Amino acid sequence: MDAARRLGARGAKIVRAADVVTASWVRWKCQFGCGGFNSSRMCPPHTPTPEQTRRMLDEYSRGILFESPLNMAKKIAVKLERTVFLAGHYKALGLGAGPCELCAECAFDEGCRHPEQARPALEGCGIDVFATARKHGFTIEVVRTHRDAQHYFGLVLIE
Repeated sequence: MDAARRLGARGAKIVRAADVVTASWVRWKCQFGCGGFNSSRMCPPHTPTPEQTRRMLDEYSRGILFESPLNMAKKIAVKLERTVFLAGHYKALGLGAGPCELCAECAFDEGCRHPEQARPALEGCGIDVFATARKHGFTIEVVRTHRDAQHYFGLVLIE
């Protein structure tokens, strides 16, 4: 958790992978409400379904759930994943928040130009970020105005 904070996370907690909440409606919100839908290989419909994500989560025992500043969740997830991997946790896998912003236009047919940095968003894989964050004591509310605090989350799974 100290590693997550050193990388810029506002807060971090060890969570059980079984307590990460997945739901079908989350991906629907990506399709019907997010301008990032189908914009890259890191967004639906190219990301795993909630059912695939649940099966994958069930192959892990725990993870580090962290809150990040705007546009930092994926960067922190990649660096933290690497740190955890080098510490001997070969299954380390990071997920971030929001659409991919690594390229102006995704190279769908050629494959990802930045696989070492690109990670899908929690929500793009069907993870209910609100329920998961709240379940673990983080504050997250619907943003109603530009003045409201925004909360972004990432997750690095560990075995």
